[in-house]
Parts: sequence; C-alpha cells; structure tokens
Amino acid sequence: MPIHVDQMMQLLCRVSREKGMTAAVKHSGQGALLAGATAFVGGLVGGPPGIAVGALGGLLGAWMTSEQFKPVSQIIMELPPAEKQKLYKEAFAIVKNLDWIDVLELTLFVMQNADLKFLLAKTVERFFIRELSAQIKYGE
Repeated sequence: MPIHVDQMMQLLCRVSREKGMTAAVKHSGQGALLAGATAFVGGLVGGPPGIAVGALGGLLGAWMTSEQFKPVSQIIMELPPAEKQKLYKEAFAIVKNLDWIDVLELTLFVMQNADLKFLLAKTVERFFIRELSAQIKYGE
C-alpha cells in the first residue's frame, strides 16, 4: 500500500514526539562568517583597537554555533522536499512489507509496536546525523 511523503512525515513526527526526540543543528558557518566580518570591519574602522572590539563579534559567533535543541518533529516539517523524499525512502523501507490498508491503520500499528517505533526513531536519528550533522537527544 503506498503512503504519501507528507503522511510518512506525519507518522515520523508522531514517533519522534512520543520518543521525546530533540535535535541540535550547529550553525558553524554563519558563526564563523559573523566573527570574521566583525573583526575585519572593526580593524578597518578602528585599527588595532577596533579589532579588539571586533572580538565581540567572535563571542556572538560562538554563541551562534552553540547547540540549540528543537523538537525533531518541527525540523522534519521544515525540511526541504528533497530531504523529505530521502527520509521517506528510508522510513518506507521499514514499513513496506507490513500488512496495512491505509495510513490510519499503519499509524495505529506502528504506535502499538515498540520495535517498529524504535526502528523508525533510529532511522530518523541516522538521517539527522548523516544529512544535517545534528545531535539527537531522547526525552521519553
């Protein structure tokens, strides 16, 4: 039985909420750019003392690269379509051979089966680590 990408994302969101999954995606590129830009501008405007003032930009850049955990379900829904498609393929490989008639039945079956929930949660975790360089925490 086929399942649409959006329906699979809803199922994965439900599993991740039940598992209490949160993820931190580092924004290191943005932080480094900000730190370098503020030091450069500070140096142009104020010379050597301006570079020291620009170091404050380095602190802001460091803050930007710190881990900010968000619910995995929120991140899943914000993924671009191409990323959702990749995640869909990985998750569908787990449920494709199950006997289900519609998405509602599949959802009920998954939510009542600890092993399936575990497999789908691990699929999401591996995807987030590999594709988003994220760190995952479980709250359960």
